[in-house]
Amino acid sequence: MMVRLGNTQVGLFRYLGLWAVVVVVFAIQGSMKDALYGNTWSFFDDLRWSIIQWYTWAALAPLVFRLAARYPIRSPVRLRGLGMQLAASMGVTLLAMLIGAFVSTAFEPSSFDAQLRQFLYQHFATGLLVYWSLFAIQQAIRFHAEKTLREIEASQMATELAKSRLRALKSQLQPHFLFNTLHAIATLLDQDTPSAEDMLLRLSDLLRAFLEDYDGQEVSLRRELVLLDLYLGIQRIRFKDRLTTHIYVAPDTLDCAVPSLILQPIVENAISHGISKRIGVDCIEVESRREGNTLCIDVRNRNSKLEAGPASTIGHGIGLSNTELRLRELYGQVAQVSLGMIWPEGVVCRLRLPFREIEELDDAPEVASL
Repeated sequence: MMVRLGNTQVGLFRYLGLWAVVVVVFAIQGSMKDALYGNTWSFFDDLRWSIIQWYTWAALAPLVFRLAARYPIRSPVRLRGLGMQLAASMGVTLLAMLIGAFVSTAFEPSSFDAQLRQFLYQHFATGLLVYWSLFAIQQAIRFHAEKTLREIEASQMATELAKSRLRALKSQLQPHFLFNTLHAIATLLDQDTPSAEDMLLRLSDLLRAFLEDYDGQEVSLRRELVLLDLYLGIQRIRFKDRLTTHIYVAPDTLDCAVPSLILQPIVENAISHGISKRIGVDCIEVESRREGNTLCIDVRNRNSKLEAGPASTIGHGIGLSNTELRLRELYGQVAQVSLGMIWPEGVVCRLRLPFREIEELDDAPEVASL
């Protein structure tokens, strides 16, 4: 059985036990007072009076909580709520005195009127204090519940906002890649039909993988490299012998969590500012390793230059800027992305992520050898 105090439910035996503590404390106080003033009442007499007084309030406490919830005193203090509570406190306290006098009449030889006068004389002020104490408890519980609810709602809103922003960033990446790939397929249709068909099949597989992982913000590096393999297969067909790729993966990093679709825009960025704009051959290298609690991923291309100054970073397009935004949304300041030159020629994009393994299904695809 449960006792309902506003929106809070308390087990009956626990509720009675809490009031029993109050009963015993005041019974001991009454017994000490009797001993001090030389009264002849025994401890059991004081205990009986304490039980009548405090278990009466135990029975009335749910009513006090309902009145406090119905007529709260909010800031700024309004006269209606304060006036209703003043009247309620007087009425409930008087009701407690009537119940106490009625019950005590069964144990005392005096009349109900005499018992009522004694309760009013000895316990009315205490009763008012009890009422307002219960009212304060109810208000404190309500304020705590409202604060907790606001914090939960704020947390949910922040989470939904972050997810919406991440989905928007990912949706910007996919059309950008699709436009370039479809343009390459259209170009190859007149020059090399088998290669164009092969590229179209690879694009179909890549789009299927995009759709399967779109709702997840993180995947394992193993799965991310499979998506990258599909993308690089398309680019190798497009650039033929001009483009080579190498992937160096430390085995202990394969199960590490990375943002989904994080590598494809970086590699696309490297190709766009390398072999797509410069004559000659190019080599795209992807390396992953662990350094303490950090996952280090480097994406290098050997046929690109990085001009000095901060403007060079901005000039590397939507891929890098979206990568920075996604990392900030997911990991805050813990993750970093930066560009740098490599010797004798080329550019490296360095990703630094918190090292954390992620569990995936057993049928996760294997990393292709590039």
